[in-house]
Amino acid sequence: MEARKTSVWRSRYSVTDRGREITVWDRSMWKSGGEFELDGQRFQVRSNAWGNKYTMVDDAGAMVAAADRVGRKRWTVEAAGQTYHFRRKSFWGEEELILGDTPVGSVRKTSFWRGDVAIELPGLATALQLFVFGVVISMWDAQAAAAGS
Repeated sequence: MEARKTSVWRSRYSVTDRGREITVWDRSMWKSGGEFELDGQRFQVRSNAWGNKYTMVDDAGAMVAAADRVGRKRWTVEAAGQTYHFRRKSFWGEEELILGDTPVGSVRKTSFWRGDVAIELPGLATALQLFVFGVVISMWDAQAAAAGS
């Protein structure tokens, strides 16, 4: 999947899979996180006050996934009884999905100027891949804001 920033003023991304738009990630204006719609179902991604824990809930308010230790070198995502491990490969824009000690996927910036992102997380459901993307984008936005202040 690829995500392209649609506005310079807002953190809004058009997400495509094999060239076809599947959703739009829309960052929350007041909290860290955002929302997207996939196959007619809306998902909300929210963080705690410190930005190190995120959850994704569906239309009914049921928790679908949770991320913990976000912003650390190593962090995790839990969904459907599975735990996925991630690590920061580069402070400037790449988070890897790891199995044991082997990278098996990533979320990485492909354009620093436009803010484009490649999402390659094989084996994860599309909604879960979008959750990880939303968490990573929110983390990068928070890091950029902290560096700018």
